[in-house]
Amino acid sequence: MDLLTLLSPHQTSLASTLILYSFVIAVGILLGKIKFGGVSLGVTFVLFVGIVMGQLGYEVNSSVLQFVREFGLILFIFAIGLQVGPAFFSSFKEGGVKLNLLAVTGIALSVVIVLAIHFITGTPMEQLVGVMSGAITNTPGLAAAQQAVSGTHPEMVNTMAMGYAAAYPLGVIGIILTMFIIKWVCKIKIDKEIEEINAETENSQLKPFMASFEMTNERLEGITILKLHDIISANFVVSRMMTPDGEIIIPTSSTQLHQGDKLFIVMTASDLPKFIAVIGEEIEMDWESVSPSEVVSRRIVITKSHYNGVALGSLRLHNGYRLNCTRVNRAGVDLLASPALRLQIGDRITVVGQLADINRLADKLGNSMKRLNQPNLVTIFVGIILGILIGSIDVGFGMKLGLAGGPLVVAILLSRFGYRFKLVTYTSSSASLMLREIGICLFLASVGIAAGNGFIEKVFNTTGMWWVIYGFIITVVPLVIVGLIARIGCKINFLTIMGLLSGGCTDPPALAYANNSTGNDAPAVAYSTVYPLTMFLRVVAAQSLILAFCL
Repeated sequence: MDLLTLLSPHQTSLASTLILYSFVIAVGILLGKIKFGGVSLGVTFVLFVGIVMGQLGYEVNSSVLQFVREFGLILFIFAIGLQVGPAFFSSFKEGGVKLNLLAVTGIALSVVIVLAIHFITGTPMEQLVGVMSGAITNTPGLAAAQQAVSGTHPEMVNTMAMGYAAAYPLGVIGIILTMFIIKWVCKIKIDKEIEEINAETENSQLKPFMASFEMTNERLEGITILKLHDIISANFVVSRMMTPDGEIIIPTSSTQLHQGDKLFIVMTASDLPKFIAVIGEEIEMDWESVSPSEVVSRRIVITKSHYNGVALGSLRLHNGYRLNCTRVNRAGVDLLASPALRLQIGDRITVVGQLADINRLADKLGNSMKRLNQPNLVTIFVGIILGILIGSIDVGFGMKLGLAGGPLVVAILLSRFGYRFKLVTYTSSSASLMLREIGICLFLASVGIAAGNGFIEKVFNTTGMWWVIYGFIITVVPLVIVGLIARIGCKINFLTIMGLLSGGCTDPPALAYANNSTGNDAPAVAYSTVYPLTMFLRVVAAQSLILAFCL
């Protein structure tokens, strides 16, 4: 095969396909770095380069294209799930119900607009369902709707696909444009929003909080640290203690308390009043300057798989090593070192004691950063298998989570409970980012190439132009309303709103833009919070409209 044949349109050989994908992704990433009005679209530009190449006649074998598209999406979604999983459950408790209600409101508004267009203009519902699926970038909804009519009205399948292709590009742009509209209307400054959400994370009432106290309660004279845990119903660790004669000790559960003892305690901020009421007034004290040189604080990294899922209390740090563990850092988040906390590979535990004892514990737990550089591919592919299987289960009314929803749910669950099955879910930041970016680029390139085939002919005719307009309305109007309610009515941080809008439309490109433009995990956390319910309801909405108006 000569060079010209290899690079010619309509060539679907393996080599030509690899060159086409590499070209679309490379050029898309380069163009995505260019700023328009101070804003760059990042990897989202891969989609538009793919459309251009598809319009020029470049093709990919349909089976290969479908495989690359779905596999890329699975890689992206699974990496996102592993990344945000540890924060998913806590975020759902704190604000997840509110976010899901806002996402459901957006879905309801989309359906209302589709019904209004149908009754006002007389546009066939099968066209509008395809347009709606493209406008909200929801491929599973399109597939479910097509499956509903494939046996009785096969001609509607292609009609839906054309409506989807016409509305999809502006659907992606519309979601990102909505973010700009909300940002402009509410006069939002991204840097300030990032500072606020970082401060909120740092000041969370569930984060470890350190304070010093002088014991003045005569009723506590002679009680042990173990008994103090019975009196104060809270998780806490007495890290260090100074006796009245100035001796610094590392207390154990049997250490007795006396009048004038000074205690350095790690707790949650919300429990501070309890300690003031029971022990005595909070005092200012620089423990580093008063502690003897042999008492130090160090971080140890858990790198031996034997300790994956082991309870912190089972390490017996007091008796075996004369050490106190004050907090555990997981994926950049500090957790209170309670005895029941289950350790995971990659956790960094902060311990206080003598250096020789700390080194003994470090040898036992691993403390080797080199080991963390090895990717845990078993967990990734086992998770993908389970995700696809779960995504194929009928969850009611013939609906399924699909190839995207299933892996996302499994990734979130594995990141939280994988240790119970001896699965190591730790992935370095660079490895996670690489997996995520490769996945989204493959997905966007595939969608663009497929949509670009005859794109101008589909869009630039009377029917196609109306599809584009309808799709843009279906995209922007519900998102603007929901976004303004979230910001003005609910006072939600803009980074969280970006994730809410992306997840409400199940749109990975918009999430990729939100992540790249903010450099923060908040959009991904919000995206994962609303994605499972949104995916299910989007599929239900598409199928319900078809069943009600076309069959």
